[in-house]
Amino acid sequence: MAFNCALFRTRSFVAVFTFVALWGFAFSITRYSIPEEMEEGSFVANLATDLGLDVRSLLERNAKLDVIHSKNYLDINKDTGELIIREKMDRESICMTKTTSCFLKMDVILSSPVRIFNIELEILDINDNAPVFRRKTMHLDVSEATPPGERFSLTNAVDADVGANSVKTYYLSESRYFSISIQTGSDGSKYVDLVLSGQLDREEHGLHNLILTAVDGGVPPRSGTASIIINVLDINDNAPTFSQSVFAINVSENSPVGTVVMTLNATDLDEGTNAKLIYSYTLYTSEKTQELFSIDPNSGEIRVKGVIDYEESQSFEMHIQAQDRGANSLSGHCKVMVFITDLNDNHPEVTIKSLKRSVAEDVSVGTLIAVVSVSDRDSGVNGEVDLTLNQQEALPFLLNKSSEGYFELLVSKPLDREVKGKYDIKLIVTDRGFPALSENETITLEILDVNDNEPMFSQSFYTIHVVENNPPGALLTSLSAHDPDLNENQYLVYFIMEKEIVNMSMSMLFSINPENGDLYGLKTFDYEREKEFLFHIEARDSGVPPLSSNVTVHIVILDQNDNTPLIVSPWRAHGSVVEEVIPRSTEKGHLVAKVVAIDADSDQNARVTYQLLQISDSTLFSLDQYNGEIRTTRMFSYRDPRQQRLVVVAKDNGQPALSATVTIKISTVEHAMTFLETTELPLEYEVFTNLNLYLVIGLGAVSFLLLITILVIIVLKCQKPKPKAIKMPPANRNSLISQRSSTIADSTLISSDAYWYSLFLAETRKGKVVVRQPIIPKGAGYFVSSIPRSIGPSETSDSRASTLEQESRRELR
Repeated sequence: MAFNCALFRTRSFVAVFTFVALWGFAFSITRYSIPEEMEEGSFVANLATDLGLDVRSLLERNAKLDVIHSKNYLDINKDTGELIIREKMDRESICMTKTTSCFLKMDVILSSPVRIFNIELEILDINDNAPVFRRKTMHLDVSEATPPGERFSLTNAVDADVGANSVKTYYLSESRYFSISIQTGSDGSKYVDLVLSGQLDREEHGLHNLILTAVDGGVPPRSGTASIIINVLDINDNAPTFSQSVFAINVSENSPVGTVVMTLNATDLDEGTNAKLIYSYTLYTSEKTQELFSIDPNSGEIRVKGVIDYEESQSFEMHIQAQDRGANSLSGHCKVMVFITDLNDNHPEVTIKSLKRSVAEDVSVGTLIAVVSVSDRDSGVNGEVDLTLNQQEALPFLLNKSSEGYFELLVSKPLDREVKGKYDIKLIVTDRGFPALSENETITLEILDVNDNEPMFSQSFYTIHVVENNPPGALLTSLSAHDPDLNENQYLVYFIMEKEIVNMSMSMLFSINPENGDLYGLKTFDYEREKEFLFHIEARDSGVPPLSSNVTVHIVILDQNDNTPLIVSPWRAHGSVVEEVIPRSTEKGHLVAKVVAIDADSDQNARVTYQLLQISDSTLFSLDQYNGEIRTTRMFSYRDPRQQRLVVVAKDNGQPALSATVTIKISTVEHAMTFLETTELPLEYEVFTNLNLYLVIGLGAVSFLLLITILVIIVLKCQKPKPKAIKMPPANRNSLISQRSSTIADSTLISSDAYWYSLFLAETRKGKVVVRQPIIPKGAGYFVSSIPRSIGPSETSDSRASTLEQESRRELR
C-alpha cells in the first residue's frame, strides 16, 4: 500500500483518462480516473486541452467547477488550465456503499456564452485499510465431552477496502485441538468456523487461548487479529483419591478433647460440585473408634472426641471414604492407623534436706551449703532424672552426687562479697521422658563480709602547691580513700605519720581531719625558710584486725614577692650616703661604682634591675640596668661641679614590684690613685702590718665558728637516730661573707651580680704593697646556709666586712 500511495501521490502523475464522445447529443461527458488519498495540489488532467478550450478563455469566461452532491475536492488552475487536487479524497468516505466503482460527478460552467461540460471522476481504491474484527475477544464454552468435528461459528473480519484489497483469508494460531474452516458468501465475503479436531480433557488443559488472523489481498497485504478464549467445561469423570491408601499416626494418651489427630486431604481433578468432597466413616470402622474420634465431613479433619487411655487400648483403625457431589457421584477410600503413645505425665520433685542461708566470704573451697534429694513417680526413662544448676551465669558452686537420689551443693571457687554479695542458686531437676518435664527450686545464699580489703587512695603520690604567707588553719586539700568492705570494715580514719623535721614534729605543721581526710596547714609558711615538705598520710579501717594503707604527700611552697631587694654594695651605714672619690682626669667609660642588690625571693621575684632615680648631670654618668655598673659617659670639664649626687633604685620583677634605693655622692679630685688592674702604691710598713692583723683576726674568728658548728652537729647526730630519707628543701642562709671564704663548710649567700671591692695582700716588694682589684668570676653561686637565719643579717659578718672595708679605704687614702 505504501508503494501504491507513493506512486499515485506524486505531482508528476499523469492521469489516465477516457474521453468518450457521445454523438447525437449537444454535449459530451469527460471521465478521469485517479487513486484515492492523492496529496493536495496533485495534477489530475489538463482540462483546457481535453475540452478544446483556450487557456485564456477560462479566465475570460469565468470558468468554475460545480460538484454535484458532494464536497468540492478539485479545483481549476485558470492560468494553466489544469485540474488539480484541492483536498485529499478518501474513497471509503465518499462512497459509503461497498461497491467496486466510485464516481464523483461535476460540471465545468463557462459564461459569455454559457456552456456546461459534464465531468466524471472515478476514484480508484488503494489498500489503505486493514481487516478489523467486530469483537477483539471471543469467548467460547466447550464441554470436555464434545466429540471431535464439532463446529463453532466465529465473528468474521471486515475490510473497508473493496475488491482485491478486501479480506482474502484467515489463519489460526497453532493448536492440536482446534482448526478453522473458511466459507465464502454470495457477495464474496469470507466467513470462518472453528472446528474441534481433538478430544478435550479439562483436567489436562482447561483453558485454550487462540489467535485468529484475517489477511486482505492488497499488496502489501494488511491483517487484523482477534483473540479466542475457549473454556473447557467439566464433567464428573474423575473419582476422589487419597495421597496414600494407609496412614499411620501417633497420638499421646490423655490428649485433650478437640485435639487434631490429622487432616485428610483427598483430591478430585474435577471442578465445581464435581470436586466438592464429603468425608465419612465406612461400615468397617468400629463403634469404639467412632466414639473416641470424630471426622469433619467437609474438611476431613480427625479430632479427639473422648478420653484416650494407653492402658486400655494401644491402637485404633479407621476406614474412611471421600465422596464427590456430582450427579453420578464417585468415591475414594483409605485406612488410618492411630497408635497411642505413653505420656510422661508426672513431674520430678526436688527437696532441700539441709541448708545454710549465709556463709562468710572467706570460707574454704568444698564447704557444704545444702543437701538435696530428687525423685520421679514415673517409671522407665520417664522416671530417670538429672539435677543441674542454672547455667545462665557462672556460679562458684557445684553439685556432687553422694548417693542414689541425693546431691550435695558445695563451694567450688573462692567467694568475694565485693564482687557479689548474694547468690540465687536455682536447682533444676529434669526427667528423661519426651517431652521432658522439669521442676526447680531456688536457694538464696547471702555472703557475709570480712575485712579483707585495704583502704585505697585514688593516687599513690599527691603534690600540693601552697603559696607562702598562707593563713594558719587554711584547707590545703582533701585526701580520700575507698574501702569496698561493709559496715565497720569500711569506716576509715586518717592521720599523719609522725616525723620530725629540724626538731619540729610534722603534726605541728599540718593537721588532717580523721573522718574525711581534709588536710590543713597549721602555720604560715615562708618560702625563704622552707620550700617543700614530704610526709605520709595513713588511712586505716575499723575492722578486726584493722587494715591500712598510706600515701605520700609532697607539699610545695610557692614563692610570693614579699622581700625587698637588699643593697649590699656599695656598703653604707643605715641611712647614710655612700661617698666615692675619683680623679677629674677620668676617661670616658671609667667604672665609678657598682651597685649590687640581692633579693631573698626566687625566680622573677628575685630578678633585680637598676635605674637612676635622681642624677645631678645626666650627661656625665650612665647606669647599666642589669649589672648596676655606674660609668662615666664623658670626661670631666672645668664647668662640672666637684661633687655629683646620684640616687639609684634597685627594683625586683615581682607583682607588685618592691625596691630599695642608695644615694651615691661622687667627689672629684685633681690628683688621686688610679684603680687599675695592677697599681703599685707606696705605703708605710705600719699600714701593711695593721691590715695583716685584721685579716688574721677575721680568719681566726671564722675558724672558731666552724669548729663550734662541727661539734654541735656531731653531738646532735649521736643523740638522735637518723630520720627516714625524705627530700627536704635546704634551709636559707642569711650571713654574708666574701666569696674568698670558700673554705668555711657552710658557705655564705652571695648574689650572682655581687661585685665586691676586696683588698688582697699579694706580696711585699721592697716596702711596697701591691693592691689588686679582683675580677669576680661569672656565675658566682647563690648558696643557702644550713644554719637557720635570724631576723636580720649577721652582725658579726656585717661588722667584720664593714671594718675591713673602712680600714682599707682609710689606708688607701
